[in-house]
Amino acid sequence: MFARIKNLFAIKGYSVLVICLLLIGMGISITSPYIPLFLTEDFGMTAGAFGVFMAISSLSGVIINSLIAKHSDSGVDRRWIIIVAAFSAALAYSSYLVFHNFLILLLVVTIFNGLAAPVMPQIYAYAHESANASKSDDKTLALSSLRSLVSLGFLIGPLCGTLILVLAGYKGIFLGTAALYLTVASLVFFFLSKRKMANSDVKKIKSGVSWIKNRQIRLPFIAFLFLFAINAIHLIIIPLFIVNELHGTFKDVGIVVSICAGLEIPIMLGLGALGKKVSNHTLIIYGCMILIIYYIILSVATKPWQLIPAQLLQATFVAIVMGNGLSYFTERLPDSPGLATTIYYNGSTLGRLVGSLAGGLIAQLLGFRYVFWVCLLLAVLSFLLLWRTKPLGKGSKLSSEVGV
Repeated sequence: MFARIKNLFAIKGYSVLVICLLLIGMGISITSPYIPLFLTEDFGMTAGAFGVFMAISSLSGVIINSLIAKHSDSGVDRRWIIIVAAFSAALAYSSYLVFHNFLILLLVVTIFNGLAAPVMPQIYAYAHESANASKSDDKTLALSSLRSLVSLGFLIGPLCGTLILVLAGYKGIFLGTAALYLTVASLVFFFLSKRKMANSDVKKIKSGVSWIKNRQIRLPFIAFLFLFAINAIHLIIIPLFIVNELHGTFKDVGIVVSICAGLEIPIMLGLGALGKKVSNHTLIIYGCMILIIYYIILSVATKPWQLIPAQLLQATFVAIVMGNGLSYFTERLPDSPGLATTIYYNGSTLGRLVGSLAGGLIAQLLGFRYVFWVCLLLAVLSFLLLWRTKPLGKGSKLSSEVGV
């Protein structure tokens, strides 16, 4: 396993991408706990206005991501897309300190967040192209290892954010995160080489039809949207469920959350290593089965300790969806890595948005147990959608059939 990971660094630019994704993971996790507090307490937004703000800025990312995906695989230098996106992210975070009017801040953050959205999809697309150019036969491990760096950043970031907040307040939080994205833009500009697609691949993509019309991409996209919605609901509801329903303590919440987060990275790496033995399609279906078992346990749990061993199931599901999901779509669209990664990330954005809005509403109206039954239903639907999706045979692909 160590030798396989070491061989990944033979992929041109891989070490730079490792640093970039670690910095991006840290940047997101430094600010994500504090943006709601800043906007509601310091800026003065109501909870409803904050929800509208986040929904609009998230949807702008989906729209611009989709528009850029139309051109990212057409032979353009992918580095410049990453550089502009990272620079836009820096401007978006800086905007929180500059603008003090709700509508102006909404407009500015929506524009810059939208332009920043392609940064991770395009980095993964660049990694996929580099792996192809380097003739690597370990692309699944390469992508899952990169994705694990984002998770590692999520473990480091909150600690850094707490320290920065104590020392420099919200100004330090937003400017520090902006500096991380500027560092990413600089690393890409100075250390990544220009990469263009072959002309034959460009012709394949331009001659394709919309991926929405192809059920072999559409059905997995819907399934992943459901799976990301379930994960978003889980992040919101589990702490509330432990404290309010199971009468646990904040210590119980910390144990459950930290165990899951700690298990994700090694499981993600291990599952990435299985890429040569087990297809990503099979792994994703297993992930749905694991998720179904997990939510059956949640729906009947009566004590906080019962959730602790169950976190092995949740961590395995997250590792499969986050680590192998990217490879799942890039395998189906190997000649269109920008489109493949954009489909995956649009599904994650829309899923998180739907999950964040629906989870709290269902819990408020019906109760926590009903939230888990809804998640169980979505997990079953995801399983059925993926079951109806045709597995790829050896050497098969959809890129010649599917365009933007």
